[in-house]
Amino acid sequence: MQENYLAKWLSGELSEEELQEFKNSEEFASYQKLKDATSKLTAPEFDSEKALQRLKDEHIENAPKVITLNPFKKFLKVAAAIALLLTASFFYMSTLNEKVTTNFAERSEVLLPDNSEIFLNADSEVTYSEKNWDTKRNIDLKGEAFFKVAKGKKFTVSTDHGTVAVLGTQFNVENREGFFEVTCYEGLVSVSYNNEETKLPAGTSFLLINGKIIDSGAPSGSLPAWMNNESSFESIPLKYVFAELERQFDITVKTKNIDTNLLFTGSFNNTDLNMALKSISTPSKTSFTIDGDNVLFYAGNTQQ
Repeated sequence: MQENYLAKWLSGELSEEELQEFKNSEEFASYQKLKDATSKLTAPEFDSEKALQRLKDEHIENAPKVITLNPFKKFLKVAAAIALLLTASFFYMSTLNEKVTTNFAERSEVLLPDNSEIFLNADSEVTYSEKNWDTKRNIDLKGEAFFKVAKGKKFTVSTDHGTVAVLGTQFNVENREGFFEVTCYEGLVSVSYNNEETKLPAGTSFLLINGKIIDSGAPSGSLPAWMNNESSFESIPLKYVFAELERQFDITVKTKNIDTNLLFTGSFNNTDLNMALKSISTPSKTSFTIDGDNVLFYAGNTQQ
């Protein structure tokens, strides 16, 4: 029997001769029973529109939530983040400051990029931008420092009391709590305080105590006294003298029955504590006791 007889038989395309041959085959009886059985089966009702809608609903409900990003927009976001990071890094690096500090009983020297020099007194701090030094020669000062400025563009010293500006000179600036003094030793110095400018030629000073400008005498010598290991005062309240004593010897000074606003004129050695204490107590008519790193100044007749 040919292999395609079954298909032709089911579709009614066998000739009489082919049909007779197919009926005589061993498989015909089985095929006939299967055909008779399937002819009695009925298909269930099928609504194609409902089935299609159900398929759509199930597909939408089960579909993964996907957010499609525009590749170019994503690239722009990454580029913007990188640009922001680079900009922040540039400004951070450009404002990164060098800082030099001194503790009590300590001094330091700083050589600036233009070979200008700074000599720091005890308990002081200077900061400056080495990266931007060629375009802006500016120093932030807390404490006291003596400057030898190389000639060049304007050189400024910024403090919380005022600003000092020079082109090339030697000067000293002391910027302490309630105390601000600028002394010019060479050249010309400009001091700005409360939007007013004061010109200081060599051998003159600008002194501010508790917000009040004080007349001060001419400095002696070509360097500030502390550069020669001496602290010198002319009509300065005792409390500033005691504060300087603490800085130079890293001690704690206390007072008893003493008016620390009394004016003091004199000096003390910055290397010998006992001599320094006597240099203060004698002209101020006070006494003192030493207990380790603590010094007590008291009125001469005060009971201890």
